[in-house]
Amino acid sequence: MPPTNKTWHIKHREELNMDQNKEFICPSETSPHIATLLSFPSARSTLPELHLKTRNEIISLATTIAEFEPVRLHARPEDLPSAESMLAERKSSIPESHLANITLVAAPTNHCWIRDTGPVYVRSADETDTTRYAIDFQFCEWGHKTTERIYGSDHSPAAAEAVENSPQYADWPVMDVAAQIENTAFAASVLELENASGVSVTRVQTHLKLEGGGIEVDGEGTFMATESSIIGDARNPGLGKADIEAELRRLLGVSAFVWFPGRIGLDVTDVHIDAEARFIRPGVVVVCRPHDEAEKVHWDIYREIRDVLEKSMDARGRRFEVHDVVEPDPRLVKGDLPGEEVAPAASYVNFYFANGGLVMPAFGDVAADTAAFELIKSLVPDREVRQVDVNALPRTGGVLHCVTQQVM
Repeated sequence: MPPTNKTWHIKHREELNMDQNKEFICPSETSPHIATLLSFPSARSTLPELHLKTRNEIISLATTIAEFEPVRLHARPEDLPSAESMLAERKSSIPESHLANITLVAAPTNHCWIRDTGPVYVRSADETDTTRYAIDFQFCEWGHKTTERIYGSDHSPAAAEAVENSPQYADWPVMDVAAQIENTAFAASVLELENASGVSVTRVQTHLKLEGGGIEVDGEGTFMATESSIIGDARNPGLGKADIEAELRRLLGVSAFVWFPGRIGLDVTDVHIDAEARFIRPGVVVVCRPHDEAEKVHWDIYREIRDVLEKSMDARGRRFEVHDVVEPDPRLVKGDLPGEEVAPAASYVNFYFANGGLVMPAFGDVAADTAAFELIKSLVPDREVRQVDVNALPRTGGVLHCVTQQVM
């Protein structure tokens, strides 16, 4: 859908000449939202056997968030009838006011992971500047990993052969070059559509490549991330840590950097921070603690994160208050489809803050789901906490934070 708003075209010309030294601040996710962005899963976004289930989970998430704030659900034009139908099916169980809070938006979306493909909303560091801004990190398929089909981390020859020989794949679309071009341009497309609706927002361009799920800020100048998901030739060739930090200071208004090692290639994201550690509020962090059945590498990552946090301070000079949130039993989440994640992304810290609420996953491990809910609820006593049942999303690489993006 091409933008038709004259104001947008004027703003677009201005942004191309924007001062590259202009500084911004990324508000915390707990700051008030205008809306939440979601992306309806296209056929390219997941395994055929999990496609309908993934769509249902996105619809459940949309209707849950809509209790708290407006939701913009982006869908490919050919997928709009399915999205409309699935929302209509919820009429008997969802208050009409919640459904009315969801707007379907025709958009060239492929991935459902809008945290990574969509824009990151920021504000000017100049308090007199009331312009709305959003950063376009020009999504690069998590360091150019997506080639034709990539749904999980199991790339063994046997798994690949099983996937390709499945009759369900005969007419199933691949993430080809044309789709990847759409993915890179998707953040800009979202902003074009917003401007075309008459709500002005200016796109901020940068040479830095990263994904929204790879960064975590407290809104007071503290930044958390894994080195593996940002630093390196896959995303930012030729840029050292000092170069990357300088641009992050400018774009996000951060001064204290808390870096964790992470692991290159452990998953398609190279270990995004939003599955490992999150700010509840400045100075308070929740960390994903592996289940006893988890592989050693996940325990290694957990211990590294705890060690770094214990030795670090935030931008205000505070030591971190850290709370562990124990993962569910992965055996209760894992399926047996070739191509799905070897280790499902079953992280409770992959929650999403909404206006007055917090929406977190439930994975079907009743004891773990309940314990995580009670812990998170105790840490945000001023918010309503809701759980959304998920199974398909973690089996394809993410949870609730991965598929949401706040509009500021």
